[in-house]
Amino acid sequence: MRPPRHGLARVISKLGIASRTQAAAWIQAGRVGVGGHVARDPERPTAAGERITVDGVAVEARERVHLMLNKPRGLVTTAADERGRETVYSLLDGAGLPWLAPVGRLDKASEGLLLFTNDSVWAAAITAPETHLDKTYHVQIDRLPDEALLAALQAGVDDRGERLALKSVRELRRGGRNAWLEVVLDEGRNRHIRRVLSAFDIGVMRLVRVGIGALALGDLAKGHWRRLAPDEVRSLGGGAPAASRS
Repeated sequence: MRPPRHGLARVISKLGIASRTQAAAWIQAGRVGVGGHVARDPERPTAAGERITVDGVAVEARERVHLMLNKPRGLVTTAADERGRETVYSLLDGAGLPWLAPVGRLDKASEGLLLFTNDSVWAAAITAPETHLDKTYHVQIDRLPDEALLAALQAGVDDRGERLALKSVRELRRGGRNAWLEVVLDEGRNRHIRRVLSAFDIGVMRLVRVGIGALALGDLAKGHWRRLAPDEVRSLGGGAPAASRS
């Protein structure tokens, strides 16, 4: 039986050396060869066992890396920013890691648990809408909620043609003028929580993601990262790398 064939950019991505978009750019620039011939079509049918080169150097599958980062507020979740803003990759510089992509995103003003990997299958399993993997957030708001408001938040709103609901919401603690909520989502639209709260004229003071599925942010210091342990990788739906800490 012939091995399965996929688009060349997808095959390079699955080797864990670049994103599919980056691989497509290499291919279109004439930097990629297959079987000794330059390939310029990112969708060229290719088997994983074929000899692929980038700039004349044969590429091989990289070690699968899965890590978690405690993202500080003020960084953008992208490899490069056209406006010159500092990105989350500045926290990984000098660590000797292979190319990694974020699994989902946190906006610039948000903090907390952010996953990175070069394992595209694992990342897809986490982000697939049908997975309904719980994501837990602690959110500081600029008012003191009552039970009626919490129930209304959980029921959600219609915003710009999208139904935005919360799987659960409860008050964690309160001060004189503000409170912390625990919010759980099992799906995530762009700026989901902020849009729900905005519909009720509630201001967000801080928004911190503290858990994805069974994986908790725990005591990982802000701006630091660590590799996931094998059981943590499996808990989110994937293989098991060796564990280490930054």
